[in-house]
Amino acid sequence: MRVGLFITCLADLLRPSLARAARTLLALTGAEVVVPRRQTCCGQPALNAGAPTAARTLALKLVREFADCDAVVLPSGSCAGTLRIHFPGLFTERPEAERRDIEALAARTHELAEFLERRLPEVPGRYAGRVTYHDSCSGLRELGVKQAPRALLARVPGLTLVEMANAEDCCGFGGTFALKYGAISAAICDRKCAAIRASGAGTVTGGDLGCLMHMAGRLQRTGDTTTRVLHWAELVAGTDGVQTWK
Repeated sequence: MRVGLFITCLADLLRPSLARAARTLLALTGAEVVVPRRQTCCGQPALNAGAPTAARTLALKLVREFADCDAVVLPSGSCAGTLRIHFPGLFTERPEAERRDIEALAARTHELAEFLERRLPEVPGRYAGRVTYHDSCSGLRELGVKQAPRALLARVPGLTLVEMANAEDCCGFGGTFALKYGAISAAICDRKCAAIRASGAGTVTGGDLGCLMHMAGRLQRTGDTTTRVLHWAELVAGTDGVQTWK
């Protein structure tokens, strides 16, 4: 199987260690992993900002870049949801050839955890400590990703997964929501940070870098300099601690 890894903008710019972790894990499945060098954005910011023409341009660019891949895998529920759920709706009134290409791309798009869960019985990571998991809105509500990352974390020797209260509640990021409604976003995140601390876990993890970046920033701003914030793939791949947040 030829798997295309879409590393996402935030991984590229803020957390390249996540891209390396994702590539490591995908390679362990026996797949041929390719990372198209010209990949950029999935188009989600343009779509959220009401710019469908720009989003369609990026969607068609992705069709070309991942044309020879049997699967397209992303370490982000929100970006994977854009490709799988939202792209087809952008092309309902477009030429049939474009619609067919976009639907084919959507059909072979996978969030990383759901792709790996049945393909990776053993994991390379080792972690001594308690970890709590935050369910990101897009991954959970659009794609139904909940048990897969938890199942993978449970395979990490030494890792104890503890559930925080209201793990499915929003962290307050919501992409441009955090920019437009900063005070509301911060208040929502404060509730999430309180749940993280109350769990007794020294590390919080999740499947979307936007959420993790938001929570990491709010934890630090409220004086918490000890709670670690990592993408679950970094824990499963054993690459945690390689890099701090930029």
